[in-house]
Amino acid sequence: MDLKDFVEKVAIDSLKDESYFIVEVIVKGVSGKTKILVLLDSDTGFNIDDCADLSRAISNEMEAEAIMDDPYILEVSSPGLDHPLKSKRQYQKNVGRDLKLVLTDSSIVKGKLIEVCENTIKFEKEVKEKKKIGAELVEINFDTIEKANVLVSFK
Repeated sequence: MDLKDFVEKVAIDSLKDESYFIVEVIVKGVSGKTKILVLLDSDTGFNIDDCADLSRAISNEMEAEAIMDDPYILEVSSPGLDHPLKSKRQYQKNVGRDLKLVLTDSSIVKGKLIEVCENTIKFEKEVKEKKKIGAELVEINFDTIEKANVLVSFK
């Protein structure tokens, strides 16, 4: 088992309850300068203490198993608004919000996420007609989504 898989397994096993989930584990750097980033999310929200608890649990398990001989940096945080959506659970959490999708054919679609289904999302796509912006309800398959980001609104 490589480092990323080990950290992901320990992180999942250490979650407080089923409302928490791991979005992604990213391992960067070389021996002696390794940075491990664990992106945590929750259906109900979480705080810095939750991140610290998970960080301690992962560190303790890494030390107990002697996974790393060299120094490393372990960071547990939320994905943040600029991080692309990775899991169906993140899509469900963002129903009703505006998204920017980059599709596998390189087209870019903006609109509102209406519903998350088994293999698709229902999306109210922005359609520009003359000088007005309208909306068209479309169903987009997850397989055709290359990248999805939440659009931040300051209204």
